[in-house]
Amino acid sequence: MRIVVPAGGIGGARFLRGLKAALGTDAPASEEQTTNPSITVIGNTGDDITLFGLRICPDLDTVMYTLGGGIDEDRGWGRKDESFTVKEELAAYGMKPTWFGLGDRDTATHIVRAQMIAARFPLSAVTEALCDRWQPGVRLLPMTDDQVETHVVVEEEGRTRAIHFQEWWIKHRAELPARQFVSVGAESAKPAPGVLDAIAQADAVILPPSNPVVSVGSVFQVPGIREAMAEKTVVGVSPIIGGAPVRGMADACLSAIGVETDAGAVAEHLGADLLDGWLVDEADAGTEVEGVEVRSRPLYMSDPDSTEALARAAVDLAVELSEARA
Repeated sequence: MRIVVPAGGIGGARFLRGLKAALGTDAPASEEQTTNPSITVIGNTGDDITLFGLRICPDLDTVMYTLGGGIDEDRGWGRKDESFTVKEELAAYGMKPTWFGLGDRDTATHIVRAQMIAARFPLSAVTEALCDRWQPGVRLLPMTDDQVETHVVVEEEGRTRAIHFQEWWIKHRAELPARQFVSVGAESAKPAPGVLDAIAQADAVILPPSNPVVSVGSVFQVPGIREAMAEKTVVGVSPIIGGAPVRGMADACLSAIGVETDAGAVAEHLGADLLDGWLVDEADAGTEVEGVEVRSRPLYMSDPDSTEALARAAVDLAVELSEARA
């Protein structure tokens, strides 16, 4: 079975680990799996930012490190066994910004990426080269090779201005009232090589419990991707449980675009033209979304077993709905 997953953030990366286990692809990849993987991940690059001369791709790296065994499990992002000497030295020089911390091990990844980009390699080729080290066991593609960045229109001290999403998220902890999210560059961006082909060849698309506005939502801003996925059986996993995000600040993002922090409301925001199935937590049992098959089951990914069980439930629902529409 071939599955495409648009993903970003910690929830998406951890779900993918469960999906690999559910599909039996968590063993060391064979040559066939490497060239023809069961799972293709379309990674969000809207969170990307250039700092200190380095191109930083947080969501691509989180997926790569998580599936490759290099992630800091407690934080859910960055490298394990990390140190921050470079960050301390930059601060000693008075380099700005000080709110974004680069770990020493993580910095090495960004240096490799920056050098390859300077040599005019596209981001998709850079990502493939980085994954050659980490062997994540999935095909990881950026949503686009073009530069797309999410900016947030905020109100601060009586004035309106736009700031990069990372500044809003990390420096301000999403506490500045957000009026709008803008995917700068998305309108003219093209899907990265392999993205549309992977979707066309997929048996199903699964939306993990990622932020629906700035993770999965950012992937959909690239023209052609959402439309291609809508032609497939699409099953989503709610990132909202009992009226609150499982992790992160998705509620602040949803509020900014006028969507209630509710499992059903998120499904309606994604749209019945896209979704065929929607998994909600038992706390949200009884949720109904017109035109979408809604099932309830435990959604907390508290350990490997529960994460695998959740991923298996999503796959099973996708298979059931695919057979029903055949």
